[in-house]
Amino acid sequence: MLNIGDKAPEFTLLNQNEESVSLSDYKGKQVVIWFFPKASTPG
Repeated sequence: MLNIGDKAPEFTLLNQNEESVSLSDYKGKQVVIWFFPKASTPG
């Protein structure tokens, strides 16, 4: 679990065009990452 102020772990996901995008692609740039709970779950 991440706490406020923790660095996000490296990850790679597919974008809307099915292309891989990694957090490291944005190294040195300001990025907003929004974490949210899975749909239809408490929390």
